[in-house]
Amino acid sequence: MPSKDRRTPAPRLSDMEWEVMKPLWKRGPMAARDIYDSVPDSFGWAYETVKTMLARLVKKGVLRYQQVGNSYLYSAVFTRSEMAREATTSLIRRVFDGGLSMFFAHFVEHASEEELAALKAELARARKQRHPPNPLQRGNEHPPNPLQRGNEHPPESPSKGRRGSKA
Repeated sequence: MPSKDRRTPAPRLSDMEWEVMKPLWKRGPMAARDIYDSVPDSFGWAYETVKTMLARLVKKGVLRYQQVGNSYLYSAVFTRSEMAREATTSLIRRVFDGGLSMFFAHFVEHASEEELAALKAELARARKQRHPPNPLQRGNEHPPNPLQRGNEHPPESPSKGRRGSKA
């Protein structure tokens, strides 16, 4: 679900808040008990800890809730993508002085081959989206269509000599 107001920046989340949000982004509106059941056991969180986190997220404006019977259904105000964009922008601004080059240099240094391939594909996609090929630009011409008027005969293939002529 998109944010309530696109001009309102997504607030920063703590590591614990991210973990509480993940099941909501994955499954949609959920009751506190279901969110608690979705949090990995390895965290060792009590049910009351999750309820405290939910209250904090509501206060921050990241969650909204709706009462259904004796329970509350919590839902995300911001999409995961919106929250990730804000967190990434904040990280780049704070840690890399706003420089994408420094950020990517650090990323590339620590990336696996699979991550590098994915990054290369994403960069190519972004470049293509920003600068679509111009069909009138040199180098983007299509090969001649042999069925098109004026191309009734395919061009001769290069050879050492012509048939019937002596070299």
